[in-house]
Amino acid sequence: MQATSKPLLYSYRRCPYAMRARMALWCAGMQVDLVEISLRDKPTAMLKVSPKGTVPVLHCADGLVLEESLAIMRWALGQHDPQGWLLQADQPEQLKLVQLNDSDFKHWLDRYKYAERYPEFGAEYYREQALACLMVELERRLTLTPYLGGQTACLSDVAIFPFVRQFAAVDPVWFAQDLWPATRAWLEGWLQSALFKRVMDKNLAARSLV
Repeated sequence: MQATSKPLLYSYRRCPYAMRARMALWCAGMQVDLVEISLRDKPTAMLKVSPKGTVPVLHCADGLVLEESLAIMRWALGQHDPQGWLLQADQPEQLKLVQLNDSDFKHWLDRYKYAERYPEFGAEYYREQALACLMVELERRLTLTPYLGGQTACLSDVAIFPFVRQFAAVDPVWFAQDLWPATRAWLEGWLQSALFKRVMDKNLAARSLV
């Protein structure tokens, strides 16, 4: 039983799934107590409500447990969506982008990041697969509009951005080339945003998220 009426968010600062959940909760102005976990020593309380042991997990005072980042995002924005992130969220093309990000792109991204664990192919091969399944489409869209859903940000931008951040970080020198100017500008905009800086504050775990 929680000792607070605020939901508890079990999070890990560098996890892209946790990042996007924190961004949606902060944008929605939700009062949440943040619990920054150690992946090597996960809290017993978290494992009790979510035995799968992955973050993020949102545990509400009424007993509601949300174990998936997209569910947390939609729960928060469904209560308050000041930036209108949900307006385009259920458009078929937006749903497809997020689905591709969370499935095929994540699959190839992991292999690109940790190519030494997958010696069947080299890092360049895994990078090309990640490019083909999602990055080319992102560049096409972002060349036409500043955000994935159009002129303003939507849930898709926030859901996908943390994974593109990881992709860019594998080989920053390669990513800095002129191959992906629109995507690089979009990524840099999110990296420099007050929202992202807020949810990545290393001292955030010492206080409430909002």
